[in-house]
Amino acid sequence: MKSIKDYIRTIPDFPKKGIMFRDITTIINDGDGFRLAIDTMCDMVQDLDYDVIAGAESRGFIFGAPMAYRQHKPFVLIRKKGKLPGKTVSQSYDLEYGSTEIEMHTDSFKPGAKVLIVDDLIATGGTTEAMIKLVEKLGGIVAGVCVLIELPELGGRAKIKGYRLDSAVTFEGE
Repeated sequence: MKSIKDYIRTIPDFPKKGIMFRDITTIINDGDGFRLAIDTMCDMVQDLDYDVIAGAESRGFIFGAPMAYRQHKPFVLIRKKGKLPGKTVSQSYDLEYGSTEIEMHTDSFKPGAKVLIVDDLIATGGTTEAMIKLVEKLGGIVAGVCVLIELPELGGRAKIKGYRLDSAVTFEGE
């Protein structure tokens, strides 16, 4: 039986020299691989108490929405600024070369809701940290963070210290 790592394609020097890009399209292009990823991520958080799943566009949607469906939970969209039609709350964060902003509808969940944040990958932790701040701005309680891939050498786990982080696969020094 193949492992999740077996389904992930590594592309050297993409998008620039020195980067080892972990490509998830090879998981979602394979029915068995995609099912394994979703089942594994759901199993990792089965002991968590949460009310709603939130995922950032676009790859957080790919994993978060089927997890929400399987767990019978609502799914909340976190999108790039200007992409949601209703009243939103936003959070800016820094990228390698500049900054960006993400938003969520103000009525995504009720204050006090326990939110599981789902994404494909955590690297430096900037996007994850911004998602946490966004959830908390709306009065949500971050129940945990669940990602398919963690790149530990980039320090994302340290950036979100104090929050539970579950990752299905780690690529350390590979």
